[in-house]
Parts: sequence; structure tokens; C-alpha cells
Amino acid sequence: MAPIRVAVVEDEPLYRGLLEHYLGQHPRLEVVGSYGDGATALAEVPNCRPDVVTLDIELPGAVDGIQTAIALRQRLAALGVVILSNHADPRFLGSLPRQVTSGWSYLLKKSVSDVRALDRAVEGAASGMVTLDPGIVAGMRPKPDGAIARLTPRQREILALVATGLSNAAIAEQLVLAEKSVENQLTSIYSELGLDRRDGTSMHPRVGAVLEYLKECRASPGSRGSARA
Repeated sequence: MAPIRVAVVEDEPLYRGLLEHYLGQHPRLEVVGSYGDGATALAEVPNCRPDVVTLDIELPGAVDGIQTAIALRQRLAALGVVILSNHADPRFLGSLPRQVTSGWSYLLKKSVSDVRALDRAVEGAASGMVTLDPGIVAGMRPKPDGAIARLTPRQREILALVATGLSNAAIAEQLVLAEKSVENQLTSIYSELGLDRRDGTSMHPRVGAVLEYLKECRASPGSRGSARA
């Protein structure tokens, strides 16, 4: 299997080096470029043809991480994006233009040392999924009277794990369920959320479900924090 090519955009040299180190520990990941600001990334990233780019959400200068990511996606349509932030607030993902909603991950900077979380964020972005930091998901609660609130507790538990990038097999293992049971629950979740998994013209139902989860859930009081890199 070909490695996932990753470009790093981070203005703080120490953290940039740390991120490159953690990415380099993954046998399936290859760092192909490293940049300190959005303007340089816009000029250079397309030349190294990465599969995924990791971006600090708060890049210095006129172009921040989100603007850089959207501009890069206009030039590299299949590019996966991992947004790194000190703040547990990924709501911007739910407001992205529909044509760029897939292939995004939102990871807290403090989580890059978690090999599994970093791996899921990069691989999820590369495969067109939407993946959230497990610490963020743990603090999210559904708004009353919405579609997420109408799901059963087990369905909400499964959807939360989907949002962190876990596969059906990994969810089944964590919840001590048969994988077929997880698949059946996901079918019911998609139906409740009005997502047609048979419609090849629509976004992947897994992406749609996570975006709906983002739209209808908010951090519970006291759970929203920040992390220092």
C-alpha cells in the first residue's frame, strides 16, 4: 500500500518539528513538505502533491489555516485536510461549502502525541471522511428535540465513535458487539437522519451523519477547553 503523503503547515518551529516527528513514526505516512505560513504553503504545497495537509488553524499573516485549506482544495480537489487547534470548537466544519465538506479532520494540538488519534485524523482526511478529536466528542451533547436527541443511547454512542474516525470493526470491538449489529445500528441512524446511503450522487452517509452530529451537538458546560502546544 502506497504511503499517505503529508504536508505540514505550522508557524511554531518547535511544534512543527514535533508534528513531523510523530507523523514520521507512522509506517503508512510520509512527510513531503513543511511550511511556516499560509502564503508559503499556497505557493509550495501543490508542487509536492500531498494526499493530506495538516494546518494550524491560527497561522500568522493575512491567510489563516482555514483560508489556506480552502484555497488549497480549490487547486487540489482530492486533498485531505487536518486542522490543528488549541481550541475545542470545530463548528466551522458544519458551515463549510457542501462541495468541500468531506476529507476534513479537526484535532487538538495536544492530541498529536496520541498515535491512534493522529492516525485516524490523517487517514480519515485522506479517505474523504470527517473526523473529530476524541476529547471534543466526549464533551458534546445533543440539543433537545433534534434528530440526534431522538436516537437511542446506543445509537448516539455509536455515532460519537464514528465521529472520532473509528471503523465499524473497531466500534464493535470497543462496545463488545458483533460488527453486523454496528452495521444495522448505522443503517437505522442514517434513516433517522434522512441520509440515503444508496444514493451515489450524495455525500457519503458517514460524512453526512458526522456533520449532522456537529450541527446538533454542543459542548457541555465546562467541557470546552484549550490546549497549549
